[in-house]
Amino acid sequence: MDYQHIAREVFDIEAAAVANLSRRLDKQFDQTIEQILSTQGRVIVCGMGKSGQIGRKIAATLASTGTPSFFMHPGEAYHGDLGMVAKEDVFIAISNSGETEEVVKLLSFLKENGNFLIGMTGNKDSTLARAANTVLDVAVDKEACPLQLAPTSSTTATLAMGDALAVTLMKARDFQPEEFARFHPGGSLGRRLLSRVRDEMICENLPLLSADASFAEVVNCISGGKLGIAVVEAKQGYGIITDGDIRRSFTQHAKDVFDLSAAKMMTLHPKSIPVDARMNDAFSLMEKHQITSLLVLGENGSLIGIVKK
Repeated sequence: MDYQHIAREVFDIEAAAVANLSRRLDKQFDQTIEQILSTQGRVIVCGMGKSGQIGRKIAATLASTGTPSFFMHPGEAYHGDLGMVAKEDVFIAISNSGETEEVVKLLSFLKENGNFLIGMTGNKDSTLARAANTVLDVAVDKEACPLQLAPTSSTTATLAMGDALAVTLMKARDFQPEEFARFHPGGSLGRRLLSRVRDEMICENLPLLSADASFAEVVNCISGGKLGIAVVEAKQGYGIITDGDIRRSFTQHAKDVFDLSAAKMMTLHPKSIPVDARMNDAFSLMEKHQITSLLVLGENGSLIGIVKK
């Protein structure tokens, strides 16, 4: 059995399912976006089984990109959680068949409550589709599952439609990276966009050397500082010596390398950044110049810290 061939067939089938979504888009997608943009409430996403798992991801993506949203399990909704649904909330119900019992049971409440209902379904003639204010068609020609039983292409298409909603809403709102970072303060993006250099810099036990320091002193300083660099205090300003400089010195000078002073090995005027700069600016500068460290200089030009990537 050719396992790779089977995997490629799955990729091809699911890729075709997503590609076909483009021709299924119509004015109802626009109406959906406009309704979500204008609502004073939240977006509630609901689905059962695999559709529910996809719905959780869609709700999470919406919430993290500027659209207040949460997932509601249809079974729990029918047993009390409908109390969380305000009249101004937009409700996205996901059901590939459009006939999922747990979802269909909610339709009468949503209509009576006055909620704008978005049906995300693969059956435009279903009970869900007929009840919905707008329908997002996520029908697929076939599942990747050879038995046509396990949701595969259909869940992939539904996830892609959810991403299309989230991205369109982001662009419509001109959602900025700083706003995304506010919702992800614990992640690397939050560190980049919200933190300042003063919050992240290393300012104690800096690996400082004089310009006439010996090769051995340079190596010991880099090893002891554990930052991969040594900073040289020279008459012309600061210099920097990296692990790479040590290796290149061995290659260029062979046994004479032990006669080199720090001044002979350093790079003068290394890249630096102000203490009040954002970490995003620090990372961008390091990425641009393909370096891993920046000196942090005070107003008088003195070294007050080091930022590491």
